[in-house]
Parts: sequence; structure tokens; C-alpha cells
Amino acid sequence: MSNVTEVVEELVSPIVNDLELLLVDVEFVKEGSDWFLRVYIDTPKGDIDIDQCALVSEKLSEELDRVDPITQNYFLEVSSPGAERPLKNEVDFQNAIGQYVFIKTYAPIDGMKEFEGYLITYGPDGAEVEVRIKTRKITVLIDKEKIALARLAIDFSA
Repeated sequence: MSNVTEVVEELVSPIVNDLELLLVDVEFVKEGSDWFLRVYIDTPKGDIDIDQCALVSEKLSEELDRVDPITQNYFLEVSSPGAERPLKNEVDFQNAIGQYVFIKTYAPIDGMKEFEGYLITYGPDGAEVEVRIKTRKITVLIDKEKIALARLAIDFSA
């Protein structure tokens, strides 16, 4: 169903841009017998509110009715990506520098596949993360190609 998400991204991008918001992600998923079209938006400051979500939902709904790219019945949800928002592209990673992140890799690095810590840098070589292992802090460089999943996380030790 990636075609649906691509069409929806094309429809919603001008809407969020006009409202000076950010498009974080679009999902089209089946849960049980129901389909859900989920659009995650935010502000550059990370303080999206329910009125902004409702406005995007209303405008997107009009566009979806006009273009009609989805054949089955579905529920449209427009919401905040939450505190643990995904990091999917270069801009997401750049905006997350200095923040606490969780990164899962396809292959182990020094015997580990999950890393949680502060994102120090992100560039052509990958993500440099300061992680705590017991009582010491180490810096790990995670190659971009090895990143399976990345998201903001909550530091419960702070």
C-alpha cells in the first residue's frame, strides 16, 4: 500500500506547508478488519495542538474526497507523532542532535543491536551516539546503512 502513502504525502504536503507545519509520517495500515490512514504532523518547535490537527484533517479530507485514491473504507487520523517520534530522514536526525534517541540496527555493532543515548552528530558517516553502559559513557558511530529504526526516546535516568 506504499502507493497510497505516496499519494497522501503529495496531497497533504502543500496543506502542512501552507500552515507552516511539518509532515512527520504517513501510514496506511490494517488493524483487525479496519484500515487506518494515519498522518503525523508537528510544528518546528514540537508543540502541535489539537486545533492544528483538526484543520489539517479537514483540509486533507476534502482532498481525499476529490482525488479518491483509496478504494476501501478507512479511518483518517491526523495527530502528533508523540514524544517518541520516528527519525526517518536527514532533517529529522539534524533536528534531533542533542536529544535522547533510540536506534536499532540491522547488524550488531560491538555485539549490540540497540542503542539508547544522546545523539551527538549526524552526517555522511552516520549517527554518533553517546550511550551509557553501566557507569561509563561511550560514543558509538552507527553507519546510516545499518540503522533499521530510529526514534526520539525519553531519558528516565535524567
